[in-house]
Parts: sequence; C-alpha cells; structure tokens
Amino acid sequence: MGTWGIGPFENDTAADFSYTLDEAAEDERENIVRAALIRTIETDGYLDSNEGCEVVASAALIAAQCPGGEPITTAYGPDQPLPIFSADLRALAVLALDRVLAADSELVELWDDTESGLPWRRGVRDLRVVLLGTGVDQGVS
Repeated sequence: MGTWGIGPFENDTAADFSYTLDEAAEDERENIVRAALIRTIETDGYLDSNEGCEVVASAALIAAQCPGGEPITTAYGPDQPLPIFSADLRALAVLALDRVLAADSELVELWDDTESGLPWRRGVRDLRVVLLGTGVDQGVS
C-alpha cells in the first residue's frame, strides 16, 4: 500500500476508493460506502489492509457530515458531491472502525510497525468520537 500520511485519504487505496465514488452514479454513492462498512463488519478472521483503508475513508466521509466532523479538504478525497448519508451509517461506521482496530487487522499491524502508529490510532479514535456524537470515545483502544 502506498501511504504518504496518516490521514484517511493519504494512501493509494483510499484515493482509489474516492475515484470509485466519483465514477459512480450519484444515487449509488451511499450504497458503495455502506457496502464497504458491511463487508468489513462481516469479515471473519484476518482483515486485509485495503478493506481497512476503505473503512477509514468511509468513516471520514460520514463524520464530515456530523457535528464536530472535519470537512474533507484533501485532493485525494471525492471530487463529486456526496449525498447526505443516512443516520444509520454512523453506527455501521463505528462497528467497522472497531473491526479495523482489532488485533486481527493488517492495517493495525502495518501502522503499529511505524512511529506513526499512535497518531494514526488517535485519528481513528477521533472519527469514532464524532460518529458516536458523545465527545468521549467508548470503544476499542
């Protein structure tokens, strides 16, 4: 995976995911995000880093529409307008992020092998806080 930073869209997989969203019909964009979340939640065993990257990107897109969420300003995020996401995607995104942060996740292993592992985890936890809307992280460390 080509990675140039810890942000949700600072890797090749997330940039490709953005392109997929841009190329999809506007009414299919939410379904693409939903499918990425559900696919990860339902994954048994070891989670591939590409799936994890898509989940983190999806969660960032959903969180951007929440109170306290950061807008997506990177050139690697989607260029085309996104729909206002259904409220149920917040809970799915939290579950999917928890799966990405689990011990049997390649993305966690890759980040934990770098000096940026802790800041990356902090960024994912920050997304969870926004998605939960509580101001306090209530999940996986």
